[in-house]
Amino acid sequence: MTARLNSDHLSVYRGHHAERQLHLLKEALVADELIPYLGPGLLRLSSAALPVPDGPAAVAAALNKRATVSSKIRSNMWSVAQFIEQRRHRRTLQAWMAEIFAPSVPPTALHLWLATLPLSLIIDSWYDGTMRAGLRAKGRTDVVEIQGITRANEKADIWTKTYDLSGRELGPGPVAETVLYTPHGSVRPAANFLVSDSDYVEVLTEIDIQTPIPERVKERRTNRGFFFVGCRFDDQMLRIFARQIMKRSNGPYFAVIDAETMTKNERRFCAECAITLIDMPIGEVAAGLVDPT
Repeated sequence: MTARLNSDHLSVYRGHHAERQLHLLKEALVADELIPYLGPGLLRLSSAALPVPDGPAAVAAALNKRATVSSKIRSNMWSVAQFIEQRRHRRTLQAWMAEIFAPSVPPTALHLWLATLPLSLIIDSWYDGTMRAGLRAKGRTDVVEIQGITRANEKADIWTKTYDLSGRELGPGPVAETVLYTPHGSVRPAANFLVSDSDYVEVLTEIDIQTPIPERVKERRTNRGFFFVGCRFDDQMLRIFARQIMKRSNGPYFAVIDAETMTKNERRFCAECAITLIDMPIGEVAAGLVDPT
């Protein structure tokens, strides 16, 4: 059923095998056995021009339009954000990020389909808030969103804030059928962004012992696997977060990635984490998932 890339023991489904596996993955999502882990690549499913950046490099480019940054760091979102924070203050970085991600992104058919499922947990690893919009569009009232926050603006010893879909901040206690976890923050409802190097210093110090990961995420991942859609693992920060969010979950793990364009580090990461690749265009994957047949 799978092809093997012998150099790193990476499992890959292609062609008809990928289509059959996708059908099984759809069944697992419907049965709440897999956790969708969504990335900025999903923005490319939209037929319209992208109103917001579709990856870290695009955020770096958008920030570069607002500040002159050294060519050595110009393509690194985290370093560019750190430069701005140090030279122009955190409030400026916050305002620019909110401005960059202010345009609303219409939910795709995949977001809307996921919003109809009784999923225990959805991970949205980008700042645009499209999954939140999809859940709102479906009239869901049984969802809470837990967002990662920068500790730069906080006096309390907290790593996250919790909101309902109306934007009202909640305490840590409410139980919901679906938890939407946005580990890097989101533009809505309160413009929380983990984006600069300094934002991640404390998080990365503690993340190996899981302190920044919300308890409800830890509980709900235990007996489930993960399905990465629209994600790449070509930066160490992205790999660290994915590895730690998957930690202590039962698996299995799948990711929609073009195997031919993967970096050496991506291949190694997927092999080490036993992530099986679905080597299909993301548009075909999305169509296959939402197809009622």
